[in-house]
Amino acid sequence: MRPLRFFGVAADGPVDARQLVATARTAESAGFAGLVLPDHLLEQHAPIPVLATIAAVTERLRIAPFVLNAGLRHPAVVAQDLATLDVLSGGRLDVAIGAGWNKAEHDAVGLPFLPARDRVAFLADAVAVIKGCFGPEPFSHAGPYFRIEGHDGYPKPVQRPHPPLFIGAGARRMLEFAGREADIVGLAPRVITAADGSLAAEPASITIAGAAEKIAWVREAAGERFDSIEFNAYPSGGPVEITPNARAIARDRADSVRKRTGVEMTTDELLESPHVYIGTVDALVEKILMLRERLGITSFMLGDVETALPIVERLAGS
Repeated sequence: MRPLRFFGVAADGPVDARQLVATARTAESAGFAGLVLPDHLLEQHAPIPVLATIAAVTERLRIAPFVLNAGLRHPAVVAQDLATLDVLSGGRLDVAIGAGWNKAEHDAVGLPFLPARDRVAFLADAVAVIKGCFGPEPFSHAGPYFRIEGHDGYPKPVQRPHPPLFIGAGARRMLEFAGREADIVGLAPRVITAADGSLAAEPASITIAGAAEKIAWVREAAGERFDSIEFNAYPSGGPVEITPNARAIARDRADSVRKRTGVEMTTDELLESPHVYIGTVDALVEKILMLRERLGITSFMLGDVETALPIVERLAGS
């Protein structure tokens, strides 16, 4: 069974370099495997310069966007940025990328937001270009969205043939693509439109049964390469809370789910979800070990570093 690996979020909103460096050094000394930063056109830093800063002040932490939105940049430009990060970090980059899910971001800056089926095809085309840029020689590519003629991407990444590819997904078509292509598969919730018009996680997709179904889709698509794939989960059902009042907080979150989506979830369903982390340190340690045993999930992105610190200190290297 794979050892457990834990990741934290590098920064919650725009912070200065001093705070970023302090978080990175705390995470490294506590046994975190790495730090990540989301990729959104929201009130936050851009991921690439933040990850470069973390690499410069640490020795072991891995770095990754969580995850790059393929629809915001040309993949050859993305490849150059990512390969540069891999070189600067001495080979500590994970290439985490997804198809994007937030239509409002695209609309705000005038970028097209494709239908779900087309976003999968767009991501597949982008991944092919990125891998081509990482390759040892010039390449050409003729896909549905990108055409490349004799381009030799530079710099070349340190990790060969390329840094580990992380694809986050919640829908079957994207998970099947991840099963064929990814080294690490991030189990994400499926996104639906809530009653108030906002986006929400589909309740069934955040349950432990929903995660098992997703892993089965990956297994079917991956075939013989399935055993080489690492699975990641993260707290999309709300921030990690270390508390003795887990059931009361879970009931409140279940009420919120019902009001937003009209779907009833039990307290137990929320507490065992791979996307919800509420409880004492002992309870959360037991839960993470259970998720590894039942589902084979060994990579966990737990959000805020300070909050997750006592969990990671207990389990790092297990």
